[in-house]
Amino acid sequence: MTDVGVPVLMYHAVADDPAGATRALSVSPGAFAGQMAVIADRGLTPLTTAELAARWRSGRPLPARPVLVTFDDGYEGVHRHALPVLARHGFPATLFVSTGWLRGPYDTGGGPDTMLDWDQVRDLAGGGVEIGGHSHSHPQLDQLDEDRLRCELIRCAEILSDQLGSRPASFAYPYGYSSRRVREAVRETGYAQALAVGNGLARRAQGPYALRRVTVRRSTTAAEFERLIQGHAVGRTFARDRALTKGYAMVRRTRRAARLLSRPRSGHRAVPE
Repeated sequence: MTDVGVPVLMYHAVADDPAGATRALSVSPGAFAGQMAVIADRGLTPLTTAELAARWRSGRPLPARPVLVTFDDGYEGVHRHALPVLARHGFPATLFVSTGWLRGPYDTGGGPDTMLDWDQVRDLAGGGVEIGGHSHSHPQLDQLDEDRLRCELIRCAEILSDQLGSRPASFAYPYGYSSRRVREAVRETGYAQALAVGNGLARRAQGPYALRRVTVRRSTTAAEFERLIQGHAVGRTFARDRALTKGYAMVRRTRRAARLLSRPRSGHRAVPE
């Protein structure tokens, strides 16, 4: 079976005037509408994250020219601006929410911009958008100890279950950061698949808990977007991003190892991952 690469588009805020912290990773409503029109004009077939993973898991063939549209964090513009465009084209999508950032009873006040409320999340779910988990407070999961890691994953899943009436099937790692320990915890929490970043095409061989995505940002040009959805020159487009990610990954591993070694010993030796 050919391991077909699938472009999984990663969006964040959709807004004309986003907050400074989210601006670089945002797109304007006009740009988003134009990009969805390109997907429709080129005859691509959008899927949810759960549907892609289920097809790969069962061996069922993918539709012609599959693509995924995903959103991270839970910005209000996804409901205000993106949902009408998705509905107009009949496109499904996946939204990964940090439950502690959404407006409502669980709000920790950490959201970096205007975030969705729970009525809007339910409206999105009713409009064909799969709602997935993105942790509770959006930390770097691979830097957490075991108790905090499990708490972030379980609390997010439980809140989504309570608010939406069903347990989330898909997860996205905050900042794209994971490790073998984190991926195992995500699986044990009950998520069936999880998305990283990686800025490459998603492939079945990556496994269900390390599927790659490509970043769509405010600086993404029309020509770059065309190449992304066609799966062309992805490595060249994100060469700088990949180099920075590899360097920072080494720094974070060193920091975590130093924290583990600095903890008081309690009868067993902490071994860095």
